[in-house]
Amino acid sequence: MSLPPGQRSIGYFPRRFGVAFWERPPLIAEPALIRVAGAVAHHLEVPVSRLAELRRRDIVADFHCVTGWTVPGLHWGGVSFRTFYESVIVPEAGPDPGVTHILFGGADGERSTLVLDDAFDEDVLLADQLGGTALESDHGAPVRLLSLKQYGYKSTKYLCCIELHTREPADGHRKALVRFLRRLVKPHPRARVLEEERHRYLPAWVVRGIYRMFFRSWAWVYRRRSRP
Repeated sequence: MSLPPGQRSIGYFPRRFGVAFWERPPLIAEPALIRVAGAVAHHLEVPVSRLAELRRRDIVADFHCVTGWTVPGLHWGGVSFRTFYESVIVPEAGPDPGVTHILFGGADGERSTLVLDDAFDEDVLLADQLGGTALESDHGAPVRLLSLKQYGYKSTKYLCCIELHTREPADGHRKALVRFLRRLVKPHPRARVLEEERHRYLPAWVVRGIYRMFFRSWAWVYRRRSRP
């Protein structure tokens, strides 16, 4: 199997990778909603159940993490973000014609920002299925963003908010420690896998080893905690 530069295939899909083991998945209120806000004429609260009414898409593709691991051949199901944008956001929210960036927020406080062209890629999904069944909580249920041509940190889990912006928004993560680490790490704003955009300023080869060391440490702790 041909992999993108700097990636290595692994035989399992890490659950809640990078999250502290003592943290539980966020509680999702019922009915689950996606709030649409930002540069729009009208704010919306869209039930996740509406995704079943839109044109569906199934994708089999590899999932790439910025730390260097790749899970091959995952089967995802959902609605393309562009379909959601054109079928729901445009007629019901009235987006500003100058929108350039889309911010995706998760119920766990994680956020990612995609430029509009990246968000409109045909392989960007609001995914609610993995492996032919509903997403599990550790993988972002009930719905997550999935941007397969970008590193995994762009694929926000537990999606609950979509904000439209006319310029690149500030990070605004609710956890001060995460804001500090991101200022330290400087993740690339586009994070395209084939371009190996791992860092905003540094060349990829400089940070590969650091990221791999982080993943090996996480995997070692995960295996020890998973033992009966």
